[in-house]
Amino acid sequence: MAGLKSLYLIAYNAVAFAAWSYVLSLTFQAIALHTVGGGSSITGAAAANDLWATVNGPLKFAQTLALLELVHSFLRLVPSPLASALPQVASRLILLWGFTNTSVAAQSHWSLYLMVASWALVEVPRYLFYVLNLLFSTVPLPVFFLRYNLFMVLYPTGITGELFQVFRTMPALKETSLLAWYGALVWVLLYIPGSPYMYIHMLKQKRSAATKRNQGTRPTPTANGIEFPKDNKGERSTTVINQGAFVASVAQVDARAAEEAKKTRNWRFGYTKHVVRNVELSAKSKDNCLKIAQAGLDYLHNSFEFVRMGKTTKLSEAMNTITGSFHTGVIKGTKPKPTNVEYEVPYLDKTLKGKELLDQLDKWAAYGTIDPECRDAIASVAKHPEWLDLSDKYFVLLGAGSAMGPLLVLLAHGANVVAVDLDRAPVWERLIGLARNSPGRLIFPLKKPQDTLKTDADLFANSGCNLFTQTPEIKNWLLEVEPGKELIIGGYAYMDAALFVKVAMAMDAIIQGVLAKRPNAGLAFLCSPTDVFVTSEDSRKAAVKSFSQATWWQRLISGLSGGRFLVSNVRPQVTSVDNKKYSIVDGLVVAQGPNYALAKRLQHWRCMLAWSQGHLVSTNIAPSTATRSVVSNTQFAAAYGGMPHFKPMEIMYQETSNAVMGAILIHDVRDPKAFANPQNGLNLAPVDIFRGAPFHGGIWRMAYKMNSIGEIAASIFYLKQYKIAVVGVLGGLAALVGTLVSKGAPHTW
Repeated sequence: MAGLKSLYLIAYNAVAFAAWSYVLSLTFQAIALHTVGGGSSITGAAAANDLWATVNGPLKFAQTLALLELVHSFLRLVPSPLASALPQVASRLILLWGFTNTSVAAQSHWSLYLMVASWALVEVPRYLFYVLNLLFSTVPLPVFFLRYNLFMVLYPTGITGELFQVFRTMPALKETSLLAWYGALVWVLLYIPGSPYMYIHMLKQKRSAATKRNQGTRPTPTANGIEFPKDNKGERSTTVINQGAFVASVAQVDARAAEEAKKTRNWRFGYTKHVVRNVELSAKSKDNCLKIAQAGLDYLHNSFEFVRMGKTTKLSEAMNTITGSFHTGVIKGTKPKPTNVEYEVPYLDKTLKGKELLDQLDKWAAYGTIDPECRDAIASVAKHPEWLDLSDKYFVLLGAGSAMGPLLVLLAHGANVVAVDLDRAPVWERLIGLARNSPGRLIFPLKKPQDTLKTDADLFANSGCNLFTQTPEIKNWLLEVEPGKELIIGGYAYMDAALFVKVAMAMDAIIQGVLAKRPNAGLAFLCSPTDVFVTSEDSRKAAVKSFSQATWWQRLISGLSGGRFLVSNVRPQVTSVDNKKYSIVDGLVVAQGPNYALAKRLQHWRCMLAWSQGHLVSTNIAPSTATRSVVSNTQFAAAYGGMPHFKPMEIMYQETSNAVMGAILIHDVRDPKAFANPQNGLNLAPVDIFRGAPFHGGIWRMAYKMNSIGEIAASIFYLKQYKIAVVGVLGGLAALVGTLVSKGAPHTW
């Protein structure tokens, strides 16, 4: 089937290439006839008439053939979505058949040369590029260059020709059909936003294509360490393992849900409902929950591979068979432990502590930015300064230098930090520098004994390890470090896209091995608010209230969008086998992708299993935070800028998030009644542990689902950001209205 599809696409593109080449040849012949041949100038009516008489048949065939491209998109024969192919094909056909073909004035104008030549010069290299791309692994550089560079000249010339063709048609339309004349006027006005958009779109395509081509010229990296398994095509597919994990996780408890997940065709955009279903099934019973978590993790550990020196084994096997470890380095801070400590939280332009901090916590809770349980957890830390001496606590930080990790908070309060991070000298120069300038203690892996490293440069160069390639050795080292101490192992490493799944698997393999051999060890994670959780009944009621009190403009957008934007945040409750009602919040954002969702889900699975096995588990929802990795994505940055318009949303800065989440971690390890403690006597289910102290930033309590507010929030941000331009446009519209009032309708001018 794939072979037939390729043959068909090669044939189609070859025919289109030949057709446009013929059109281009006829155009050049006409130009030569009226210039080199001594004829009249090509700007004259006779020259344009001659061109139309010669080229109109081949041009109509070549351009109308493009209708098949809509069929290709609809049938998914090509990756181009129908939504982007339709306006491009339709606009050309309307110009050709609706304007030029019906207007003698347009056919006899010099702009016909400009339009036809521009179209043909764009299409000939485009279709040749497609043919060669289907036949060969790499398109020759001259064709690639023409495909992605000619448009920079030919788009403006083509648009100029198209506009003049419409202008030449409009006088006749005014005489025959005012409706058609106004349609042409609207068509011209659409060029104002449409032309820059298409030009910018092509520039982005050019950059993307150049990046892919450059990557293609590099040798494929040799597989090393944790790797996605190969599929039946020999490729390391992220989709296969991602979809397979969700199928495997629920197969034992709901065969129908597993089958539906398995049959989902476009997993990239269809994954969200299966994440929600996973949580709903987990809420049905403790037995369901633990079976789902165990099955999902078993599938992943038995599917992921570990490659070393060309030998491939299952990750689970590698973790049990590979020996080896690291030496241990220790740096003791030089600062004395502070006395009379008050917990501090940087917020906006202040540093909150004492009563001021307690007042702000009350404000956040009253507004809905946090749940009351979160307020109480942070407040308890502020009210118990004796909890802040962490010199008796040992925290393992996988990804110690992470922007959202608790390193600075822990060192500031004298904790023993077992730091695991990449073996790069600049990383360890920073980490060791922070430790020395604190009352804390840093413990870290070394390639050589510390007493053999005579300079700081040697120390930095020999510190650290690689979570991807040295996963078994890190686990082995953590089994030996600080024997007998109660380690709290935190997974804070983060990377983009598929790498996040790989680093999450590396952390989980280490955590699984350490928890099995050190039963007094605990676990810590930061949860993303853009995920699916069981929430409190109070949070659900707050979301219902927010929805009922939504502003008029929010209701208008919600209604006009037909359910695309501003969708209610309230889901039907789940009834467990023991008749408890569980409220679910779906904070997923489709744009974050299935890899992000799987990485976070496997962390949740591990937390619920570990908690049910008696380990302390501090796993709390952190607020949406304007970290560098998030705001580097301009779309996310814009959405963040507009989200405070959806009460009670608030985006935090990194310093605030670090401080509040550090306080909740301290609460969890100090307060025996915390949700994190499986012996707290609160009769909780494993799915409950995530709602112990959620600093969700308002996502759980706002009127609308997180995934349905992004575009609107970004639009609000851009309106504010470019308010001068908006005022200018509105002023122009006002002037237009004034002109219409004074002079009448445009066709009378």
